[in-house]
Amino acid sequence: MSKKQRCLMMGSLPHDVVERILERLAVDPLLRFKAVSKQWKSTIESPFFQRRQFQQRQQSGNPDVLLVSLCRYDVINLDIEALATLVLGSSSSVKIPTPWEEKEEDTEYLVSRDSCDGLVCLFNIRKSGFVVNPTTRWYHPLPPCQLQQVITGLGDSFYDLGYRLSKLGFGKDKLTGTYKPVWLYNSLEIGLENATTCEVFDFSTNAWRYVSPAAPYRIVGCPSPVCVDGSLHWFTECEETKILSFDLHTETFQVVSKAPFANVDGFHLDNRLCVSEMKRPKQVIWSFNSGNKTWHKMCSIDLDITSHWFGRHLCAVMPLALLDGKKKKLLFYCRERSRTLMVHDHETKSYDVAFEADSVGYPVCYFPSLISIS
Repeated sequence: MSKKQRCLMMGSLPHDVVERILERLAVDPLLRFKAVSKQWKSTIESPFFQRRQFQQRQQSGNPDVLLVSLCRYDVINLDIEALATLVLGSSSSVKIPTPWEEKEEDTEYLVSRDSCDGLVCLFNIRKSGFVVNPTTRWYHPLPPCQLQQVITGLGDSFYDLGYRLSKLGFGKDKLTGTYKPVWLYNSLEIGLENATTCEVFDFSTNAWRYVSPAAPYRIVGCPSPVCVDGSLHWFTECEETKILSFDLHTETFQVVSKAPFANVDGFHLDNRLCVSEMKRPKQVIWSFNSGNKTWHKMCSIDLDITSHWFGRHLCAVMPLALLDGKKKKLLFYCRERSRTLMVHDHETKSYDVAFEADSVGYPVCYFPSLISIS
């Protein structure tokens, strides 16, 4: 049966049936199918359809991996792409164009730890950031926030402050569906009075705005904020480390728990806040039950085994996702030797290489989607 005959057959079906068929397709064919008819184009571009299609994609397989290159000058191959996407199981990644880059410009982007509905947030400490859909290539520029303007005004003297810059968080208000980049940072070193300052980007006005009151505790600068269930989470600088939560709907801060141990680094797995504990030769992964405020051991990684690929490393490896439906396989990588993505099967205790390259940069998992922000 030819493509034309298949399209004619689809055209004879009730449109609600056609929608159900289309929402089970991947993004790439759907982008092509917008040319079939005005009705199909209208359907595929509707936010309702896009969310249903995204939910189908989440339920049908593993996420893809966005490779954001942070280390272009630290690797052997200087032609490593700034952005590339990887389908797990593939032997090679695919370059993603960066049309916002000026010719010959080579900006080193950081990336927020969590994707959201197939969108990721790229940022640089001095320049504009971008919310990007790696699948459709849609992007929205973020103008510099007040923190970035202060850093730019300080010039090279900024580095004399010994300031540990916090990372940009990205998440979604689960009640209104509003996407929000959030920058929470310690204030005293840059001449501001409060313990912290919080800026939220508003897509409706295309501008940053302050949230007041900001967090009452200073935060640990290096770990990226983690988005779980409509809230962003940071760790505090208190003598007894606390977990600070920012509700993306009410835009209020609260302490939700004490950290289970010191020197924690957070991430999310299976929509739960998780932390790592280094107990060499093991790295233990703990997950937080927000209902009863308790921590539970999820799994452990044998660092003696992973050293075969990563060598001896000081920092904990970084978990990225649970895979394969039953979620018994953990995808992770080593931040010190960012060249290999590994998979650990909790049940068989096996370790396998998922992907190797000169650099995997800063990998972030995401499910391909049609979603953009209007």
